[in-house]
Amino acid sequence: MRHLQYSINVTLDGCVDHRAGVTDEELHRFWAEKLAQADALLFGRVTYEMMQIAWRWPASGQRPEWMAEWMEPFARTIDSAKKYVVSTTLKQVDWNAELLHGDLTTAVEQLKHGEGKGLFVGGVTLPLALAELGLIDEYEFVVHPRIAGHGPTLFAGLSKVVDLKLVGRREFNSGAVALRYEPKR
Repeated sequence: MRHLQYSINVTLDGCVDHRAGVTDEELHRFWAEKLAQADALLFGRVTYEMMQIAWRWPASGQRPEWMAEWMEPFARTIDSAKKYVVSTTLKQVDWNAELLHGDLTTAVEQLKHGEGKGLFVGGVTLPLALAELGLIDEYEFVVHPRIAGHGPTLFAGLSKVVDLKLVGRREFNSGAVALRYEPKR
């Protein structure tokens, strides 16, 4: 059975806006390694579209001018990863992706029952739904030493408390800290 891990960057005040954190070379390496540990990525529509715009490798094969050389391993890792997209509005996807259809619980449980290293989910809305359903096996929050003063925030609207147990911690030179938790069962 594959493990479903949720990972996200978050500021000290809980903001998960992708523009609020500061991701340097060390964190890019960390995220590339993290993505490479999974068999597939699970995204909602918004995260899928945002990641595709930012990280789809150009058809020319050349690194975009805006991208620092140290960003390339992350870009190539996410670009080549298998992706599953949960959406009721998209009719088709590409970028090595396929749409998940039907009941969310059934679809995700089928993915989890597959063989392999694991599944990785990112974003805000889909992880909220997965937390409600008790389908997330591990939570990882990379907490940035920054106060954003705005949202969106993690798990806004969660209907029940999810108690967690700390299972790992890693500090980065930037002052960010990755905290890994498993649900208490």
